[in-house]
Amino acid sequence: MSEPLQRQDDSRSGPQWLQQAWVRALAALILILLLGAIFNADGTFFKFDTHRDMFRYISRWGILACGMTLVIITAGIDLSVGRVLGLSAVVFSLMTIHWGWSPWLAIPATMLVGMGCGLLSGSLISIFRIQPFIATLAMWSFAYGLSRYVSGGQKVSTAVPQIAPNGAVDYTYVDPPAVFDVLNAKVLGENVAVMTLLWLVCVAFCWILLSRLRWGRYIYAVGGNEESARLSGIPVKAVKLMVYALSGVFAAVAGILQAADEYQGDPEAGVMFELHAIAIVVIGGTNLMGGRGGIQLTLLGALTYGYLDKLLSINAVPEAWRLMLTGVIIVAAVLFQKSKK
Repeated sequence: MSEPLQRQDDSRSGPQWLQQAWVRALAALILILLLGAIFNADGTFFKFDTHRDMFRYISRWGILACGMTLVIITAGIDLSVGRVLGLSAVVFSLMTIHWGWSPWLAIPATMLVGMGCGLLSGSLISIFRIQPFIATLAMWSFAYGLSRYVSGGQKVSTAVPQIAPNGAVDYTYVDPPAVFDVLNAKVLGENVAVMTLLWLVCVAFCWILLSRLRWGRYIYAVGGNEESARLSGIPVKAVKLMVYALSGVFAAVAGILQAADEYQGDPEAGVMFELHAIAIVVIGGTNLMGGRGGIQLTLLGALTYGYLDKLLSINAVPEAWRLMLTGVIIVAAVLFQKSKK
């Protein structure tokens, strides 16, 4: 590694900063758990099912946050992940329910759709030098329109439309594909959801990429100082293409789980999910300015965010208040980051 890159990595992502970030993220999680113990909704918070269901519920947001972590470390943002999730849910449902594809073919094909969306966003950003906010906002609109087009503006469910010779539309009801039941299953004595395990697999993948592979150091370098990274010989364009492609793949995985959870592909699915993903990353401590962060912090952020949402849910806090609180938390987390620079 060249000297400029080494100095940059030490100054922006060194052990001291990471230790401080860990302490702050862990303190936030402990605070939420203490609040849960106090406002326990007549003991609901202490039931095992509450925690198991929280892990399952947060899985889709957590998977989106995996990709968002990679993007934000490069000083980017991906506003399209929620709509790419919805598109992926529609495509996966069409393939498995309406077209009868094997899951061994439908799952990789859906992931390729997500990767294609990410590569398109990454190309606009890295090649045409469009701001990430604008490029991914455009992809948000494109993916939403595409999902409505391929679904005919309707949910892709087990009611399969059949067009009669006279042009009339009738519906034939089919059984849900077996893969939906597999993805919805609980294992290890029904104590852990399959969706939770898939989320942890995504976390492990990102940890290996960021902590053990050269391309992980490239990601930090690009976010820390893009010009220095370029002068150090790092393929900046390729790094950006990679992180946005991976963000699209993670969105597709979350879309597959969304379809399995609802037993249908809804083009309206994924609304506000990008907000949840960004909130998880920011609460964990990954810096929105790039160059600092890690998937371990995002994992803590997901647990904090998930338990906060569960705490508000079991205490019957209206969703409007929960959304407003999410906005306040994001602003507070960003201001806290700035105060620690």
